[in-house]
Amino acid sequence: MTHSIDWSVATPVSREQLTSLAARFADDFAQHHHVFATAESCTGGLISATITDISGSSQWFDRAFVTYTNEAKMQMLQVSPATLQSYGAVSIPTACEMVRGALNNSNATIAVAVTGIAGPTGGSAQKPVGTVCIAVQKRGEEHAYACCHHFSGNREQVRFATVYAALADLLTVSSGQEPHGYQRV
Repeated sequence: MTHSIDWSVATPVSREQLTSLAARFADDFAQHHHVFATAESCTGGLISATITDISGSSQWFDRAFVTYTNEAKMQMLQVSPATLQSYGAVSIPTACEMVRGALNNSNATIAVAVTGIAGPTGGSAQKPVGTVCIAVQKRGEEHAYACCHHFSGNREQVRFATVYAALADLLTVSSGQEPHGYQRV
C-alpha cells in the first residue's frame, strides 16, 4: 500500500511546522500520559531531535534508536536477518520489526519506526527515492499501524515530510485513533 503526498510541491514542511507539531506532545502527555520512543533510519535522529527541542520533553520522550545500517537494525532492534533479506530495509515488515524492537528495548508506551530512501541516491524502480515506510505501535497491542509513503523533493524535504508524518502518526495513535491510510499489521 502506498500513500502519496506531494510535500515538496504543495506544502513543503518547514522546521517551524515540525516544532509546532512537536509542542503538541506536552498536551498529549498531560491528557494521555504516553511516553514515546523512536526507531529511525532515513531520518538519522531528526524525529527525536524535533521532539527534544521542546523543553520538558523528558517527561514524554524515553529514547531514540538511530539504526541507519541493517547491522544496527539487527543488533539494536532485533530485526530479523530473514526479514531484511526477503523484504529489504525499506519495507513494512522491517518497519514493524523496528517499532516492536523499540518498544521491547525501552520504557515507551508508544513507538514509531521509519525506514526509507531520502535520496538523492539509493532509489530503484521498485523503491524510488522518497519511499518511506512508517510503523506505529502501542505497548500491549498485537498490531502495528504501517504504511509506505512516497514523498517527493530533495533529501531535506523527504526527511522533513517523514518527521512530520511520524509525529502526526504518534499523536493520532496516542489519542486512540488509527492513522489515515495505514493498515493494521
